[in-house]
Amino acid sequence: MSLLGRLRDMLRRDEEPALSVDDPDLVVVVEAFDIAEADSAALARSPQWRADEPAVLRHHVRIPADQVERARELLTPDGWVLVAGEIALISRVQKLDALHCAQERSRMASLAQRLGGEALGWDALQKPHDPAR
Repeated sequence: MSLLGRLRDMLRRDEEPALSVDDPDLVVVVEAFDIAEADSAALARSPQWRADEPAVLRHHVRIPADQVERARELLTPDGWVLVAGEIALISRVQKLDALHCAQERSRMASLAQRLGGEALGWDALQKPHDPAR
């Protein structure tokens, strides 16, 4: 992430409720595992997704076990958190829109291919809707 992006994120923190990739209250609000479906279509078909609120964008990626640490080295500087497993989960908090989802899907596909793995798709998580807000 660029210096400008980090500064912008720091300024936004006052406006947005705190959110963490490991928040147990998060629920999946949109899924995109069909490579033929546009990310904009995935977001549009989700009645639970709230575009004005931050979300955890979580990619599901197969990465060979011997490449997990290399993936983590490449992802951590940009705020991504990698949880290893048969299918690795690569997550970070951000506001979602179709452009950024598509960019990050492409990035994860490229990373997986370089490391001998496969990007399977992504989902997004947000806190359950609170009608009182």
